[in-house]
Amino acid sequence: MDKLRSQVRHGRVKEPARILVVGGGYVGMYTALRLQRQLKRGEAQVIVVDPEPYMTYQPFLPEAAAGSISPRHVVVPLRRVLPKCQVVIGAATAIDHAKRTANIKTLASEEEGTGAIAIHYDELVLAPGSVSRALPIPGLADYGIGFKTVEEAIGLRNHVLEQLDIASSTRDPDVRDAALTFVFVGGGYAGVEALAELEDMARYAVRYYHNITPDDLKWILVEATGRILPEVGEEMGRYAVRELRGRNIDVRLETRLETCEDRVAVLSDGSRFPTRTLVWTAGVKPHPILAATDLPKDGRGRLVCTPDLRVEGVEHAWAAGDAAAVPDLTAKEPGKECAPNAQHAVRQAKVLAGNILAALREQPLKEYEYSYAGSVASLGLHKGVAHVYGRKFKGYPAWFMHRVYHLSRVPTFNRKARVLAEWTLAGLFKREIVSLGSLENPRAEFELAAGTGRHPEAS
Repeated sequence: MDKLRSQVRHGRVKEPARILVVGGGYVGMYTALRLQRQLKRGEAQVIVVDPEPYMTYQPFLPEAAAGSISPRHVVVPLRRVLPKCQVVIGAATAIDHAKRTANIKTLASEEEGTGAIAIHYDELVLAPGSVSRALPIPGLADYGIGFKTVEEAIGLRNHVLEQLDIASSTRDPDVRDAALTFVFVGGGYAGVEALAELEDMARYAVRYYHNITPDDLKWILVEATGRILPEVGEEMGRYAVRELRGRNIDVRLETRLETCEDRVAVLSDGSRFPTRTLVWTAGVKPHPILAATDLPKDGRGRLVCTPDLRVEGVEHAWAAGDAAAVPDLTAKEPGKECAPNAQHAVRQAKVLAGNILAALREQPLKEYEYSYAGSVASLGLHKGVAHVYGRKFKGYPAWFMHRVYHLSRVPTFNRKARVLAEWTLAGLFKREIVSLGSLENPRAEFELAAGTGRHPEAS
């Protein structure tokens, strides 16, 4: 041991490299997973930093909101999947790449009042993903609901079911109308799939209410451009509009949300909708941590990357996914970048991990190149659209392709089996329509009991 320490001190034995992965989403988790499988013993130490102890498989959020999948099966625990990595639950607050240092704020540092801790690294992987892009629309910050996390998906499910309870029990027609009006802003994957799945669920749920019918529900989709689901192509996008309108969903194209103050959604076409539910899915923006780095960024705040996924002009810094502007080498138009979606993220992670290993071993790097295969989208149970390898599908075949594709992409066999089992059971039994709103404030009942000195249900 003394001989080994002497060799390390005199530079004859190379110390293990420290690879810091900021972000535990698609890119971060898959990069770390591949590194832990292929790194030789003592070659490097992988540290993964993320505010949450799990990776969220976002394509399944709409089904989790509709109750088709249990929330715990939409997430993948990082510590279980990455046993050979050091997982740090915390948020990166600043990165000084010139000094190879990242400041991390953990739960422990908050409790101790010590502020952020400094983590030193040799190689940096920035994959923090994106956050919702909320515009300065009056009332949006007060009443808007996001749809990027599993907590938001389950909260929205509970909220929709609670609105049915409110509408069923109120005698005020204005309160009833607002409770049964649901406005979704954004015609991309998140907005369309969330609306379609929740409308499906709510239409099923009202059969158990004596004074609400499906026709009483009012669903509005607001999209600023002239089409929805641009990823599936113009023809399938038009079909999706017809499908949604056929279910009495009010699809408003080339329309913007002007204000939602006082729980009234005012649109650019002059329409006004009193509503207690406004879901905002109109775009994303790069994670704020990118602004707190000394790395080069483009005009949209993303990291400028080379085709081999290195940060341009910087040594030992790598990036991919939503936070990175990666050149699309398969595009016909020069200067085009890879779309920020799961298809690219998972494949970029594979190349990224391989290039980090190659850099550590002083081997040639590989450029990322992938031709987009197509897109699938769910429009509710047994309904969907797809545009895959130039072929178009709609209805049940597209919905089936949607499920098969995403089941194949869920990380770990454990999660695949659980999701498949839930889908199978859902086909044999009725939907669950229970709202567990107390999950959002689990101490409410105890606080009330402690404050009054008696159980809240006591007469």
